[in-house]
Amino acid sequence: MNFEGFISQYNPVMQALFATLFTWFVTALGAAMVFFFKEIKKKVLDIMLGFAAGVMIAASFWSLLAPAIEMSEKLGKNPWLTAAAGFLTGGIFLFAVDKIMPHLHLGLDISKAEGIHTSLKRSILLVLAITLHNIPEGLAVGVAFGAAAINQTNATIGGAIALAIGIGLQNFPEGAAVSIPLRRENLSRFKAFMYGQASGIVEPIAGVLGAWLVTIFIQILPFALSFAAGAMIYVVIEELIPESQLNSETDWSTMGAMIGFAVMMVLDVALG
Repeated sequence: MNFEGFISQYNPVMQALFATLFTWFVTALGAAMVFFFKEIKKKVLDIMLGFAAGVMIAASFWSLLAPAIEMSEKLGKNPWLTAAAGFLTGGIFLFAVDKIMPHLHLGLDISKAEGIHTSLKRSILLVLAITLHNIPEGLAVGVAFGAAAINQTNATIGGAIALAIGIGLQNFPEGAAVSIPLRRENLSRFKAFMYGQASGIVEPIAGVLGAWLVTIFIQILPFALSFAAGAMIYVVIEELIPESQLNSETDWSTMGAMIGFAVMMVLDVALG
């Protein structure tokens, strides 16, 4: 039995849990790079962040917005209005979380920390910044498995698995991008690893919640898919792309984004 057949045996909430545990595990693998490297070159980090941005942009359309528009039509809803409302609401939600949750983006001084003022250490603020990325990622995977279970759109188990694989791939460099800089903050390798992998633990929580909500309230599925897409695009535009282009050599991050987009597109078309 192939993996798709195996996971189809379970209800969508369990499917979302398995998938987001996988994405969290890949985050942990990336964080484990701190045991092998003490620092990460800025050029490499830019490529990693660009790759993550490309994956999330592609996933937002093929895995989330396109199925949302199709399902809206089948449910008799206005497809463009539902998709636009969900997309913008997702962005507004992340905007609000961004203003509330204390966090610090990579490469910035602690004086540039965002969110509610706090006395948290710089290392914790860096972890919270990546944790903020992972909330919409986990939600997107959970909603995708919920959509596949309802089976009223072109959303399929294969497509949901492709999304989980894509999110997992970009979680690897994100895990490394947290743990290795933390090592430079004078944390031990083990503590830097633990902080790095902890940034991904919100994905199973958000994934299970997303899958449960859309299977209980089927009518909200098109909105939920669009919401997840909007939240991911907000993270890309507000955080990943600016962070990847802090260096003057922006060509590297741009190529990383192109490769990430292509990889996610191939995964979705091939498996979806």
